Amino acid sequence: MNQSSEQNQKISIGISLGDINGIGPEVVIKTLTSIKAIKNVSIVIYGHGKVLSHYKKILNIEDFAFHQFKKGDHLNQQKANVINCWEDHIEVKPGEDNADGGRCALASLNKAVEDLKNGFIQGLVTAPINKHNIQSDEFKFPGHTEFLTQYFEAKDSLMFLCDENIRVGVTTGHIPLSEVSKNITKDILKSKINLMLNSIKKDFGVLKPKIAILGLNPHAGENGLLGKEEIEVILPVIKEFKEHGHLVFGPFPADGFFGNNSYKKYDGILGQYHDQGLTPFKTIAFEEGVNFTAGLSIVRASPDHGTAFDIAGKGLANESSFRAALYMTIDVIRNRREFGE
Repeated sequence: MNQSSEQNQKISIGISLGDINGIGPEVVIKTLTSIKAIKNVSIVIYGHGKVLSHYKKILNIEDFAFHQFKKGDHLNQQKANVINCWEDHIEVKPGEDNADGGRCALASLNKAVEDLKNGFIQGLVTAPINKHNIQSDEFKFPGHTEFLTQYFEAKDSLMFLCDENIRVGVTTGHIPLSEVSKNITKDILKSKINLMLNSIKKDFGVLKPKIAILGLNPHAGENGLLGKEEIEVILPVIKEFKEHGHLVFGPFPADGFFGNNSYKKYDGILGQYHDQGLTPFKTIAFEEGVNFTAGLSIVRASPDHGTAFDIAGKGLANESSFRAALYMTIDVIRNRREFGE
């Protein structure tokens, strides 16, 4: 392999530390301790060295070393590189929902997306934030997905929960259940299906994806008896995709679809609202599940769990989902390079 070819294969992955009082720092440390170095991959943690040192001490994790990265340094591939994102002393209080946790999470995220935009890192894995304490004049979003969609100026994005055995997206994300129906329009549904089809092709390497669309209403509307959305919106959109040669099927009643394991026959499943998609996904793939944001120009993934304040700092957090998110981010970057993006 020549030098330029080897250079093109190198990847730098950023990790935003999330709420420093949640389980984010713990799952990050455990992940990086368990995987050691990955060939041609450098890790950059956005947070603060003192936070990592604090958790390393209270969790009694000795086999974790990091490099305090300063401007002008070369990235260390054998250790995690840590960029300090705030100057003042912040007291770490595991399990406490407070303003410092939100402020540090935002500082970490802001620096990470800045470096992602300028190409210093090629992908981002976000540790969990608390959606309440991070709210400010700078951050008025329901979560990472909406923030990143706006920051990277995407027309639309798809919350895409992925595992080796199942991939589930949702037409509507973080909105009240009372607003779901009016947000399921033909244009929105077409956009989400296109995002899923394109992501499965270029991000996951499936050239002819087979997609299942779930109905909104019980029994997928029962031919209009239990709701009109299937007849008026969902079925016409599915028909249009089929006419263009896409393998898009449905709408399926959600309960039977997951109950009889039909999900195993499809490369992607589109639910109509948050809990319709995420509840079965987390039941099937909770420990290894990854929240991937499809439709962005950049690559971002996260574990499929929250801050879990109740177990923060106790050594009980399972890092499997975070580790899977890190590996998926690397794989998607490599897949996109092969796809030609």
